[in-house]
Amino acid sequence: MESAHTRTPQTAGSGSAVADPAPEPPPEPDKTAPLPAAPPPGPTEPLFTLLKEKLGIYLKTEDIFRVEAAYGFAAEAHCGQTRKNGELYIVHPLAVASIVADWHLDAQALCAALLHDVVEDTYISKAEIAERFGQTAANLVDGLSKLDKLQFRSHEEAQAANFYKMLLAMSSDLRVILIKLADRLHNMRTLFVMRPDKRRRIANETLEIYAPIARRLGLDGIFQELEDLSFVNKYPWRHRVLARAVAAERGNRRRLLAQLQAGIEERLPQWGVDAEVQGREKRLYSIYRKMTERIVEARHNDTMGEKRRAFSHVYDIHGFRLIVSGVSTCYLALGALHSIYQPYPGRFKDYIALPRENGYRSLHTTLIGPDGVLAEVQIRTRDMHRIAESGVAAHWLYKEDDKNINELQQQTHAWLQSLLDLQMNSGGASEFLEQVKVNLFPGEVFVISPKGRIFTLPNGSTPVDFAYAVHTDVGHRCVGCRINSDHRPLTTELQSGDQVEIITSAYPSPNPAWLSYVRTGRARARIRHFLKNKQQDEAVSLGERLLNLALRPHGFTVDKIAPAAWERFLRDRGVACARDIYADIGLGNRMPVAVARRLLLAQERVVGGLAGTGEGVAMPRLKIHGGEGGAMHLARCCQPIPGDPVVGVIRRGQGLEIHLQDCPVVTRMRSNLGRWVDADWEPDETRLFEVTIRILCRPGHSMLVRIANAIAADDCNIQSAVMDQGESPYVSLRMTLQVRDRPHLAKIMRRVRQVPEVVRIARIRPGA
Repeated sequence: MESAHTRTPQTAGSGSAVADPAPEPPPEPDKTAPLPAAPPPGPTEPLFTLLKEKLGIYLKTEDIFRVEAAYGFAAEAHCGQTRKNGELYIVHPLAVASIVADWHLDAQALCAALLHDVVEDTYISKAEIAERFGQTAANLVDGLSKLDKLQFRSHEEAQAANFYKMLLAMSSDLRVILIKLADRLHNMRTLFVMRPDKRRRIANETLEIYAPIARRLGLDGIFQELEDLSFVNKYPWRHRVLARAVAAERGNRRRLLAQLQAGIEERLPQWGVDAEVQGREKRLYSIYRKMTERIVEARHNDTMGEKRRAFSHVYDIHGFRLIVSGVSTCYLALGALHSIYQPYPGRFKDYIALPRENGYRSLHTTLIGPDGVLAEVQIRTRDMHRIAESGVAAHWLYKEDDKNINELQQQTHAWLQSLLDLQMNSGGASEFLEQVKVNLFPGEVFVISPKGRIFTLPNGSTPVDFAYAVHTDVGHRCVGCRINSDHRPLTTELQSGDQVEIITSAYPSPNPAWLSYVRTGRARARIRHFLKNKQQDEAVSLGERLLNLALRPHGFTVDKIAPAAWERFLRDRGVACARDIYADIGLGNRMPVAVARRLLLAQERVVGGLAGTGEGVAMPRLKIHGGEGGAMHLARCCQPIPGDPVVGVIRRGQGLEIHLQDCPVVTRMRSNLGRWVDADWEPDETRLFEVTIRILCRPGHSMLVRIANAIAADDCNIQSAVMDQGESPYVSLRMTLQVRDRPHLAKIMRRVRQVPEVVRIARIRPGA
C-alpha cells in the first residue's frame, strides 16, 4: 500500500505472486479466549470512538472487542511511525477501517483494514497475525501486502507482479480489493503532502487502474471520488480553471434549473409517481473528459473554433436523480418527464433492460428545459440506487439481497478470472498491464446472438470476441461470421444492436493473427492458451519422431527402451516424464543424438549388452509435411517447397526449421552434426507454399495483365507483387506466389516465359 508516511515505498500497485506457504497454517483462534487489550487513550482515541459508533450499528459485541484488539495491536506495531503530514501513522489504518465500516464489512475485514500495513512496515509477520486474529484476517493482510522483498528489473514489472498478486487474493476473497480501494482512497485524500512528480504518478495509476476497478465493482461513490482526486493531483491548474468555470455556469443557470425542478416535482404526482428528487452536478473530471473528447474530435475535423468552445458544448453539467418505488414506476416517471419537457434526441439509455456489467441499472434521459437548458435525469429504484452506490459491497451491506446480487458476484468472479488468464497467457509485464487497463475501462456495446441472448462487450470488440464470449469452443472453431445477416470479415468492429452469427468449422483452429485485433482479455487469453498447447503438442510429436530417427541406426525405438532404463534416464536428469524430454527435443532445447546416446547407455546398464547396435548405418530421413507455425516450420530465408532437396536445422527454443540443402544457413551449420537432420517431403496435395520469383520484362500495354493471367491459368495465387523500373529499359517484377510443389512452379514459369514482353524469369531467395 502506498501511503503518505516516512518510509519510501518501492511500488504503488498491488499484485502478483503467491506468498510462501507456512509449514503448518495456524489454527483459528478460540473466540472465547481473552484478546489483548487496546492501548490506553491517546491522540487517536476519538477517531476509534467514531469507528466504534459505526460498528455498534451492525456488529456483535464480541466482534467489536476483536476489532478493538486489532486496533491496539496495530497502534503498538506502528508506534513511533508518522506520515508525511506529521500525523501518527495509526490514523491511516483507522481511516481505512472507517471507510470499510461504511460498507458494513465483517470483523475479519475490519481487522485486516487496521492491520493492512503491519507486515510491510513493521516487524510483525503473517503467522503472528494468524495466531492472534485468525487465518482469514492474515490472508487478507497478505493479499494487500506488496512484494517488497523481491527484486524486479523495472517499476513496470514490479507493478504488474503486485497487481497480479492482488488479483489472486481478490479471486478467492473480494474483501481484499474493497480494503485496497479504501486504502487508496484515504491515500488520495492526503496526497497533497507528496512531491508533485510523485503525486502525478500515483494519480495517473489511480486513474488507470484503481478508479476503473471501483467502477467495475459498482462502487460508484468511490469511483467518482478517486477520479476527482486524481484530476486535482494530476492537473491542478486545469482543475482550478474548470472549477471556476463551472461555478460561474452554476450561477447563470440557477433560476432555470430551479424552474425545471419545480416542473418535475409538480408533474410527477399528477401521474401518480411518488419520487424523491435529488439535484446533482456533473463531476469536474467527467466534464474534463468530455471536453478532451471534443478537442480530439475538433483536431480530427480541423475545426479550431470547436476546440475553443469545448466547455460550452458540455451541456448537461447539471441534472437530477429520481428514486422511486418499483421498476414499473421508473418507466411511468419517464413518461411523465417526457410529457412536460422534450427529450434530447439520442441521449436516452435503458440500463434497466440492459444492465451494465457491474450490475448498474437505471434509466437515463436528457431533458431540454426552459430557455434550452439541458439536464440529465437518472431514474432508479431504491434497490438499484443501493447497488449503484455499493456494488459488490452490497453483499455484506444487505444480507437479504436477491438474485441480482448473486449474479453480480458471479459476474465479478468471472471478470477477475479473465484478468488472471490475461497474466498467465501474456507476453510480459508491459503487455499484461496494458491489457488490464484496456479491460478495466472499456466502454460497452450490446450485441445479440441468433437466439436473442444479449452480450455486453467492450467498445471495439470484433466477432472473434463475441465468439469467445459465447463459449470457448465456439471461439476456437470460428471461421467466419454474419452480422445482421450479411457476411462480414472477422476484423469488423461490432456496434450496439448488431445481431451476430458465428460460422464454425468441425475442428478448432484459432489464428495467431486474431491476437492483433481481439479486444477482450477472455478472447486473448483463450487464443494464447490454445496456441501454446498446440505448439507443445506438436513439439512432443516432433521430438518423439526425431528421437526415433536417432535410435533407429542402433536397432531401437523409444518403445523398445526398457521402462527401467527410461526411469533411470529421467531420474538422472530431474525430469518428470518422457513427454517433457520429447518436448525439449522438438523445441530444440535437447539434441536427439545426445538423448539417444544417453538412453542407450541407460539401457545397457539396466539390461546388459546392446545387440544389433547398427553402427555405421545412416540416420533415416525425417518425413515432413511442411507445417507452418508449430514446432516444425519452413525457413523464410530460402522458402523451400515440396520437391526441393531439404534439411532440418534444430534451433534452440524454436524447434525444427526446414531449409534448402544449399542454403547458406545450413552451410554454416554443417560442422555441428547434432543440430541438423536430413529431411524429405511427404505427398500433400492440400497445402500451398510461398515462393518468390523475379521477372524481367519489356514495358508494354497490358503487360502486367498478361503475366497475371498466365499465373492464374495454372491455379496459382499471387500473394504480393512489386514493380520497379528505375533507369533501366526493362521492368523488374518481384512476385510472391502460392504453389503446391516444385513441378507446379516449373509449369507456371514455363507459361510466363511465353508472354512476349518477358525477357527472363527466375526463382529467388528473399534472404539472398
